[in-house]
Amino acid sequence: MAVGIKVGAGVDLLGDGDFVTAFFCTIAGNLEPDGWGSRFPVAMGPLYDGDVPNGQVPALRRELDSIRAELGQLPPDRVIWDLDDRDARPPWGDDIASNITDLGNYFVTMDGKDLFEVIDDALDYAESSGQGATLKSLGPVGPRPGAK
Repeated sequence: MAVGIKVGAGVDLLGDGDFVTAFFCTIAGNLEPDGWGSRFPVAMGPLYDGDVPNGQVPALRRELDSIRAELGQLPPDRVIWDLDDRDARPPWGDDIASNITDLGNYFVTMDGKDLFEVIDDALDYAESSGQGATLKSLGPVGPRPGAK
């Protein structure tokens, strides 16, 4: 099931649920030695839980800037697909594009965009419109009416 970031009526697709969870697991496992949310409470709390009020958007943006910079210092093989099973690997294994050089540019959305940039664009809109941002699980569309 796909996950998107929603501000107002607009939704930007991020990736499937496992991929988005791996993004957060990679942050927690590599950058938060004192536990989930210990260094990045807005990203790992309200954002992960699905609802960032507008008043927390500036703090989230600062956290994501730090996260991206710090992940940029780590090689792609430090990705954590499952925090509870550190041996779990992404479905594509180590077969990644040559332009992915570190964890700061590892996470690419379903339509080929940098995950950090997609979230940042959504946060720009949240700030300018006075709205919050939510992570939404986008379930599959059912069969077309009349389809057999």
